[in-house]
Amino acid sequence: MPDLFSPYTLKSVTLRNRIAMSPMTMYRSVDGRMNDYHVMLMGSRAAGGFGLVFPEQLAITPDGRTGIHCGGIYDDSQMEGLSRVTAIVKAMGAVPAVQLGHTGRKGSELKPWEGKLQIAPDHPDGWQVRGPSAIAYGGRYTFPVHELSIGEIKEIHRAYALAAQRALDAGFEWLEMHFAHGYLGASFFSPLANQRTDAYGGSLENRLRFHREALDAVRRVWPERLPLTIRLGSDDFNEQGILFDDAVWAVGELKKHGLDLADLSLGLNTDAIKGTPFNQEAFMVERGARVRREVGIAVAVSWNLGIPAVADRVIREESIDLVFLGRPALSNPHWPVWAAHELAHENPYSLLPEDWSWWLRNRPGSEGSLGWPATVNR
Repeated sequence: MPDLFSPYTLKSVTLRNRIAMSPMTMYRSVDGRMNDYHVMLMGSRAAGGFGLVFPEQLAITPDGRTGIHCGGIYDDSQMEGLSRVTAIVKAMGAVPAVQLGHTGRKGSELKPWEGKLQIAPDHPDGWQVRGPSAIAYGGRYTFPVHELSIGEIKEIHRAYALAAQRALDAGFEWLEMHFAHGYLGASFFSPLANQRTDAYGGSLENRLRFHREALDAVRRVWPERLPLTIRLGSDDFNEQGILFDDAVWAVGELKKHGLDLADLSLGLNTDAIKGTPFNQEAFMVERGARVRREVGIAVAVSWNLGIPAVADRVIREESIDLVFLGRPALSNPHWPVWAAHELAHENPYSLLPEDWSWWLRNRPGSEGSLGWPATVNR
């Protein structure tokens, strides 16, 4: 029976445990480049025991960024920073993963703490956002959307392939494509955003065409020996949008195109949502278990899994294969080691690099002197 700290192998890649640091946009890039901040962030989480470590979603084109301070993988000048990130993650014993994406009609925006409003296309820091149809998202996303031509869709697929090649050259060993959270892939899948009448719109089959062709483009350059995964927007919580049954079918179709694992999240293609379980513990796990069971594919989920006992239980029950942690990874760089203490793991420090582990195991000091909370099991 697996547990949270069991190794996990997918294709030729073995993770030291089932804990992943989820991609999180940090708004610290200049011209899309990773820098010392990203080396620190990803390196410290790898050193803290995470098995799989992602930087933020990396945009495949300049207009695929959330804002001008977001990371990219569309220019060779970005390769040095990306290579530094993969090198430190590997040196600390984790596997470096990359998430490729395009924000579509939800791009060109201010930082969240500056209001997160969409910036006008003619502003120096803004651009013309693009999507499957000329339908603005609404709410704080108010500017017109350019409807992609078929030729422009093909260019985006080529951009995915070029980004995948750069990711490989930079040393990433796990690739995820971001088709969730109202970004470009999610908006093609959802009838709330996609009202095209050509081969990329209308039927569920057609609305998944963007994903299939993007996956095929990446699969042609990404080695078969390395995992190829997606983050799929699996529910819009709006009866006119994506329904979870649609997502189950979609994962099965994408499996035929070389998909190795489904990272299930939300569609978020509209603010007009109801019945959202955002405050419920581990609310994506039951959905993930259904996809794992019915499609026969490896599954990861995130959302409210930061309690160690909960994260361990969903792995032991074999509901999902990997636990993705976002904010818990920000709040505690050593979350895996803390979780191991909480769960009475026989050797919590074995999750750390050998040099750190040796000092912590062999020089324990006086009671409480290592700084762990008093509640941890010893």
